[in-house]
Amino acid sequence: MKISVIGLRGFPGVQGGVEVHCERLYQHFSHNSQITVYRRKPYLSSHSNKNYENIDFIDLPSTRVKGFEAVLHTFLSVCDILSKRPDVVHVHNIGPGMFIPMLKLFGRRVGITYHSPNYEHKKWGWIARNILKFSEWLSLNFADEVIFVNKFQMEKVGQNYQKKSHYIPNGINNVERSKDADFLMKHGITPGKYVLAVGRITPEKGFDVLVEAVNKSPEVEQLVIAGASDHSTEYYERLKALDINGKVIFTGFTTGEDLRQLYSHARMFVLSSYNEGFPLVLLEAMGYGLPLVVSDIPATHLLTFPDEDYVPVGDAEAMSKAIVDKWNKVDGSSVKYDLTEFNWSNIAAQTEAILMGK
Repeated sequence: MKISVIGLRGFPGVQGGVEVHCERLYQHFSHNSQITVYRRKPYLSSHSNKNYENIDFIDLPSTRVKGFEAVLHTFLSVCDILSKRPDVVHVHNIGPGMFIPMLKLFGRRVGITYHSPNYEHKKWGWIARNILKFSEWLSLNFADEVIFVNKFQMEKVGQNYQKKSHYIPNGINNVERSKDADFLMKHGITPGKYVLAVGRITPEKGFDVLVEAVNKSPEVEQLVIAGASDHSTEYYERLKALDINGKVIFTGFTTGEDLRQLYSHARMFVLSSYNEGFPLVLLEAMGYGLPLVVSDIPATHLLTFPDEDYVPVGDAEAMSKAIVDKWNKVDGSSVKYDLTEFNWSNIAAQTEAILMGK
């Protein structure tokens, strides 16, 4: 089966939950599938030069202008796909889904993975939000199959689409803690003495609330935020201004062994987001056995945590109290989570079967 993949920036070495999802997912597809991933040139680097057994890449121009990069690149990708004969096109997220009717018009089978309702993100204005809502309608109505990583979002879209809707969560690879700490030493991070947060530096991640919470928590020595800003540095500068006690360390986009070291030596992990699809970083933190504090949003209820781990979204005072309580309780030992449901091999097999129409 020939599968064309659009709607992501690319992988490897590209920041983003969708990008990590795709890299891990397609590596677990069977050898009966040949996958072609369309990547956006501006986001590729020397870290993107890696070969995969059943994955090819087509790199096309794009732009880093917010609101235009996905549209331009997806349009160019679709034009190239129409000159070929893939068995199915796999679209990621609802923005690129606006081009599904065009693919269907030319007789292509299309599956879409709905990662999150992007129109809920604070970075989008009124016009962009409504375009995304219209793209969601096009995606749901014209795609042959719709895969949701969030079962609450699947229930939310209504009964009209249930026959072609499927819930398949994100997955987690088996991980082992790193004994090395050279990346931490490079950034002046003290093992076992920091709170860790991972993600793009964008307003919907709620890092401003987390910075305020940590600065209200005398017990916490350091907050490490591993992530980079995609477009504007305004929010990043705001975070630095909020760090009145100098506790926050920004490591930028961090991946591979460096990220492994951050997870391995953190005292706890905090997810402060206002909204998420299915947060891969939370699964990764669980894989490393880290104690957690998470925003009380639908996505974090896809997993089961004690009530004490949840805090009202956007509430810095409540988050500070939860962090301090957790900080004082944990002694460096890992927490055991049941992650059997989130096996990439099973997830890939389910996704592949759905794309094939089985």
